[in-house]
Amino acid sequence: MIGILFIFYIALGTALGLGLWFYAGLGIGISVALGAVTTMVLGQLHLIISHVTGRAESEERFYKLERGIAGNRERVDLIESRTESLEDTVKHELTERRDALVNEMRQLEGLIGRLAKSFEGRLSKNSAPEAPPREDAALRSVKAALQDGRVDLHLQPIVSLPQRRVAFYEGFTRLRRPDGSLILPAEFLDAARRAGLMGMIDNMLLFRCVQIVRRLSERDRRVGVFCNISPSSLTDPSFFPQFLDFMRENRDLAGALIFEIPADRFENRNREMRESMEQLTALGFRFSIDHAHDLNIDLPRLQDAGVRFIKMNGGELIDQLRDPSGPRPQSTINRHLQGEEVSAVCSRFGVTLIAEKLEEEVNVVEILEYDIPYGQGHVFGAPKPIKSSLMEATAPSAEFMARLRAVG
Repeated sequence: MIGILFIFYIALGTALGLGLWFYAGLGIGISVALGAVTTMVLGQLHLIISHVTGRAESEERFYKLERGIAGNRERVDLIESRTESLEDTVKHELTERRDALVNEMRQLEGLIGRLAKSFEGRLSKNSAPEAPPREDAALRSVKAALQDGRVDLHLQPIVSLPQRRVAFYEGFTRLRRPDGSLILPAEFLDAARRAGLMGMIDNMLLFRCVQIVRRLSERDRRVGVFCNISPSSLTDPSFFPQFLDFMRENRDLAGALIFEIPADRFENRNREMRESMEQLTALGFRFSIDHAHDLNIDLPRLQDAGVRFIKMNGGELIDQLRDPSGPRPQSTINRHLQGEEVSAVCSRFGVTLIAEKLEEEVNVVEILEYDIPYGQGHVFGAPKPIKSSLMEATAPSAEFMARLRAVG
């Protein structure tokens, strides 16, 4: 814009000089000089006017800026005053709430103290019996069933996959009441442990399992039986020596009789339990771990302990094998295994996976995707009692029953 105005001023000076030369008859030099002077005067006037106008605008802008700063200061002061007021209010409320909470805690402590004193007074007046009446009844039922020989053996098939051919059976102890109804494990196991009867129950189960294995071996030597044994039996100084002698007499069945113990008890086994397992392993017997919660198992450790089977809930097993970052067995392989590789790696260490508690066909299909060699569950067959003829044929000897009655 300024350049255009200066061109305009030059044009005016030039027009003035030409006019004076043509019309006033002045010389060319004087005309040019007067035109140049006119241009300079117009330019100077423009600069003077622009300077005055710009200064006024600058002063106006500066004045507005000062007013804006003053307004911001006022707002900041207002915010600071409100913040201080809010801080004082919050501190006051927190103090009141803290005092109220302290008072409530003191009242609660006093109430708990009074209740504790009242409870202690009642305990001192009424001493509790050694065992609840319900447990006494359960214990009496267990002893009576053992002494009368009302101990059944139920077998559940464990099948090879995908053929579904029966490869093993798992033996379960079932106690009966005089009327023939079953005493469920949840009802008698705790009472039996407290009374030290698990050794006798295990012995009864073992005796029948040995007899069943002998009967099965006459028809198919490839079929074995999983026999549950409580960790307390393995550490019982009065029971285990007799148990070991019995197994030594029947060591020819070592390939067909597998002892099963819970996974949590195996992980926390003491020295006595470890030594007992080593003695049975030395006779050629194998172990199975059931109720395993995840695949984070130490394969070399299991191999050294004589463990040849791992049982895991089929649903949990599928979930962990599907998870690319899920738990995997510990082995000599220094990389994270794929789900499809787990079964084969376990086999390298002589450990076989069994998917248990399979209840639906869809679970069987999913298990087959990962080459799990064995399955167990109601989809293949529920635990069933052995035939009455076998029950009589596998009944414990009179000597055994005499020892059992001596416990009661």
